[in-house]
Amino acid sequence: MLPRSFYLHSSAVQIARQLLGKWLLTNIGGKVTGGMILETEAYEGPHDRACHAYKNRRTPRTEVMFGEGGHAYVYLCYGMHCLFNVVTGPENTAHAVLIRALLPTDGIEEMVRRRKKAKNLTTGPATVCKALGIERIHSGSDLLKGPIWIEDRGFTPEEVIASPRIGIDYAGEDALLPWRFRIAQEIENP
Repeated sequence: MLPRSFYLHSSAVQIARQLLGKWLLTNIGGKVTGGMILETEAYEGPHDRACHAYKNRRTPRTEVMFGEGGHAYVYLCYGMHCLFNVVTGPENTAHAVLIRALLPTDGIEEMVRRRKKAKNLTTGPATVCKALGIERIHSGSDLLKGPIWIEDRGFTPEEVIASPRIGIDYAGEDALLPWRFRIAQEIENP
C-alpha cells in the first residue's frame, strides 16, 4: 500500500503523474479486483474552475476533499455513474486526482461479472468504478485501510502523455490545462 506521505504533496498534478503505473485495488464482498492505473486527471480546488471545490466551495459532497490526502472521493456523474478520485494534499487543500482508466489484472472474472461484459472493461472512469465495485458509500474511505487501496508493484512508465482534461468545457481557460496524463506505451499484463 502507498504510504500517507505519497498523497500529501501539495501538487495534485504531480501526484496524478506519479499514480500512473500504480495499482488501484478493491476488496468488495470478499472479491479482490483491480489493475494498473493507465490514465489520470488532476483537479486543484481553490483556483481550478473544473474542480468541484473551486474557490474552496464546501458542500456535503465536497467536504471529503478538504480532508487529508489519501482518502477516496466518489461522486455521481450525470446522475448515474460513480467516479473515483484520490484526495491529495494536506488537510484543507481540496485537491483530487480522477482515475480514468486501468489495465485490469486482478479479479478479472469478477469485474466482467459486475460489468456484464468483457469489452472495454476499465477504459473510462465510470467503468473503473463499476468493475471494481466502487460506489458513493465508499467516498471518504481511507486508502490506507481499505476496502480501496493503491499499491506500488514496481512499474515505471517509459513515457507519459499530458493533454487537456475531458468534458470540462464549462471551466473556460482551465479546461485547456494539460492535466490529463496517460501512459504512452502499449502495456501487456505485467
